[in-house]
Amino acid sequence: MMTLDLEAAAAFLHMSPAVLRQKARQGRVRATKPGKRWVFLEEDLVAYLRSLYSTGGQAPSSGC
Repeated sequence: MMTLDLEAAAAFLHMSPAVLRQKARQGRVRATKPGKRWVFLEEDLVAYLRSLYSTGGQAPSSGC
């Protein structure tokens, strides 16, 4: 199981570290802070992305 720090997780999700930190604090993205740094599991980040699919969020329009 792969773990990522805040910067790597933000890059994986294509968002800024500040936005990801806020989402983690709010519990919108699963993460833990065993010390002074956030730690994310790659599978939790994938689950977060998949949850966006089911809500219809951020889907590109076809322009037709």
